[in-house]
Amino acid sequence: MSLLRRTLSSLAVAALVIGTAVAQQTPPKPTPVPRPVMPEAPVPPPPDVDGKSWVLMDYATGQILASKEPDLRVEPASITKVMTDYVVSAEVANGKIHMVDPVTISENAWRGGGAATDGSTSFLKLNSQVPLKDLLFGMIIQSGNDAAIALAEHTAGSEPAFANLMNAYAKQLGMVNSNFQNASGYPIANHYTTARDIALLSRALIHDFPEDYAISAIKDFEWNGIKQHNRNLLLWRDQTVDGIKTGHTAAAGYCLAASAKQGDARMIAIVMGASSEKARADSALALMNYGFRFYETHKLYDANKPLATPRLWKGKDNQLPLGVSDNVLVTVKRGDYDKLKATMDVPVTLIAPFTKGQQVGTLRVTLDGQPVQNVPLVALADAPQGGFFARLWDSIMLWFHSDKKPDEAKK
Repeated sequence: MSLLRRTLSSLAVAALVIGTAVAQQTPPKPTPVPRPVMPEAPVPPPPDVDGKSWVLMDYATGQILASKEPDLRVEPASITKVMTDYVVSAEVANGKIHMVDPVTISENAWRGGGAATDGSTSFLKLNSQVPLKDLLFGMIIQSGNDAAIALAEHTAGSEPAFANLMNAYAKQLGMVNSNFQNASGYPIANHYTTARDIALLSRALIHDFPEDYAISAIKDFEWNGIKQHNRNLLLWRDQTVDGIKTGHTAAAGYCLAASAKQGDARMIAIVMGASSEKARADSALALMNYGFRFYETHKLYDANKPLATPRLWKGKDNQLPLGVSDNVLVTVKRGDYDKLKATMDVPVTLIAPFTKGQQVGTLRVTLDGQPVQNVPLVALADAPQGGFFARLWDSIMLWFHSDKKPDEAKK
């Protein structure tokens, strides 16, 4: 019995050891269950919003993502003051006027935009002197017509001269369907703009003069003992909204230039001729939310990095580095990034000299055959002519090169 017990005990210990060894082994990894392929998420059409014309623009690229009658000429009402703001800010930046300048409130500004009128006013006192910066606050936040006229007179000497300045700046910005006759937007013949042009202007204001643009996010301003609220309702409804300007007359309807920023993305919505104050705010917000939800921006190419090095003839060097002077950004519907195609249009034969920054060709980005971005391809370095013998040799070689087809020459 003793021998039997010892044998059974030894077997039990062995079984325990074996069991432990088995337990410590790593089991094989299970075969993963294949996941079903998800269908491509559709992108709906833009919302059908209230407005005679409207535009949704991506700020980073300037691309129009959606629009209705973007080039329809309309009365801008106080949206005009975005142009006035841009001109004044530009003239300050150029050192022609200054934020601390005392501006005299003329009888024209007082009568044409003051408390006695039925329009928006900052309640400026006749013949008083107001710092230019305070007038900007009054014009942008309170939409003061008197402030706009006073700024125009101080900047250009008279409001008609300032209107000419407005049109000159508008031309520089590519606002081809705009004409301004005054600084305030008070109804007058031949004073018009478009939703597309106001989007271009809004983008330029945000980019060129961010400190002045920031004024449009301020919710109220007090002058002459009277506190007035910003008429942009979206400043209270959505914390991502930080501008830009409202406008209204009986003829123009309710207008709004709005912008919002979420993370690195910024959208600009322009609504012209809406039916009510609420409708213009709802419409602009719906457009911007649509842009944030269904579009994304990608950087395709870095600035000043070679994208191509084609053969250079008669030059000191045999190749010419080509690239873009600014980062190339594109905004596309979510899921469309892989569908983008880029091509470079460059002359078959490049003969020195070239200077750094000189346009040599064009980078074309398309989506489903439709243009998305056309960007100049520029020389990234100076390319002077080579010596006499180098030029002579290349002249001989060009006889053979010229017989090649363009496609062969690009290889």
